[in-house]
Amino acid sequence: MKQTFDTDSILYGILFNSPVKNAISGGIYVGDDRPEDSTDEDIVVNSIDLTQDYLPQTGTSNVNIYVPDANLNIGGKQQLQANRIRLKALSEKTMDVLRSANVAGLKLMPASQTILAEPGVKQHYVNIRIDWNIQTI
Repeated sequence: MKQTFDTDSILYGILFNSPVKNAISGGIYVGDDRPEDSTDEDIVVNSIDLTQDYLPQTGTSNVNIYVPDANLNIGGKQQLQANRIRLKALSEKTMDVLRSANVAGLKLMPASQTILAEPGVKQHYVNIRIDWNIQTI
């Protein structure tokens, strides 16, 4: 049976060995390995759950794409806003890679996508939720 360690490793490998790695200014990380003070464009993968002891195994993982906020002049004031152009470009590239991934015995499916703020580091991130269907031990 697969464990969440395995699904994290699979996602990491897919993204690390793809054009996404060179498209970001930072790194690709698993779980809480991302540096707390990173100001780079980073990707973090983590798994929420994965059923055990029966097939098919089903579960959920996250792919979070961090991008520094853009400093914009709005109404004569400098404000930080989500860099939506960059978030969209990296999200599209990542979704293309995930959708085309072919791993024997399992299916990963992008289930949802949203943008969230990370004000402590002046960044926003795209959260891509992945659903798993694993047919093999």
